[in-house]
Amino acid sequence: MARTIRTLAALLIAAFFLIAGNGLQGTLLSVRGNIEGFPLVLVGLLMSAYFVGFMAGCQFAPGMVKRVGHIRAFTALASIASAAALAYALAVQPVFWLVLRVITGFALAGLYMIIESWINEAVDNEQRGRTLAVYRLVDLSAATLGQALIALAAPTAFTLFAIVSILISLALVPVAMTTSAQPSPIASAKLELRKLFQISPLAAAGCLAVGGANGAFWAVGAVYVQQLGYAVATVAVFMTTVVVAGALVQWPLGLISDRIDRRIVVIATAGLCVASGVFLALAGGVSSDMLLYGGFAFGFTAMPIFGLCVAHANDRAEPHEYVTLAAGLLWLYGAGAVAGPVIAPVVMNAFGPKALFIHTSAIYGALVVFGLYRILARDAAPQKNREAYVSVPRTSPTVFEIDPRGEHEDDGAEEGVSENASTV
Repeated sequence: MARTIRTLAALLIAAFFLIAGNGLQGTLLSVRGNIEGFPLVLVGLLMSAYFVGFMAGCQFAPGMVKRVGHIRAFTALASIASAAALAYALAVQPVFWLVLRVITGFALAGLYMIIESWINEAVDNEQRGRTLAVYRLVDLSAATLGQALIALAAPTAFTLFAIVSILISLALVPVAMTTSAQPSPIASAKLELRKLFQISPLAAAGCLAVGGANGAFWAVGAVYVQQLGYAVATVAVFMTTVVVAGALVQWPLGLISDRIDRRIVVIATAGLCVASGVFLALAGGVSSDMLLYGGFAFGFTAMPIFGLCVAHANDRAEPHEYVTLAAGLLWLYGAGAVAGPVIAPVVMNAFGPKALFIHTSAIYGALVVFGLYRILARDAAPQKNREAYVSVPRTSPTVFEIDPRGEHEDDGAEEGVSENASTV
């Protein structure tokens, strides 16, 4: 395994820089938009615009890769994303920022897909689980760093925009310098939403709910902290706390869900997320300590629900359906993340910043009710059909091809690809 990690080091380093830069950018734009007096709905639209571009990138970026190859496509997309990061600071105009967010979402989707397709072909079947675990560790570490970096400089200065651009540009170096053979062309994500709802209505509804609730949080969570009167440094600590809490719970909760009806775990976790949201709505402004306690509880409960829903869908599916179903679940998450950041600011304008977590609690409360209905409507999946929980990043549909729960060909051709990729 150590040799595999060394083989993939360049790709993992590139992913780290991209995820850290993207995490910082999302929070920075929310904070800066609020300081500039952007209407709250517009701040939410910035996150929605990102996911519009992201979903388009998942469909159309593979065609770009097929035409010019992985390295050239990666170089072009990273250059576009890096330039966009600087352009935000050049003209603080709402329409201009919305266009840049669509472009950024498209570029990041393509960049993630290129990295993940390369990783997929560079590992054999026996190493997929451990490789995905390492990639998830990189994802969570980078996301944590990205949130913490907001405290390095004033959001009104050029510095943080430059740091985002630097991080994205640095991702170019290990990929552009590789001498390894490029992997096979990336396939566009296939969407079979009707089949997905037939296989697991709860998983489909759960991913849509996560997008609507968590997407709203990532869009205006930083603004919530600002409007409660806290400094930018507290914003950084709060957002970092949410990510860290989500990282800590992934594997313990996954192990629990492997042993009992996974729907119960989804319902219980969503129920606790309702409680954490109510706590933040009522006590978040009392003190910074109460704010951070609530943030930890929210991250601990809200962040793992997507992975639990993917695992539950896999319990009901055949191995050859895993990648297609997971791509559909990610699409539903994206659809929710387009809508949620638009709805939450409307609620916050009407009832104040604390209403953000009334919004998240209402969504997860509805998921609890629907989950209880599904338990009454259908028996649990047989234990023999359950696949082990795997924590998977929400980076692109291609990441699910690395998932060891799916069927993968194990022939000489794949081994050849693995050898060629050893110099990445």
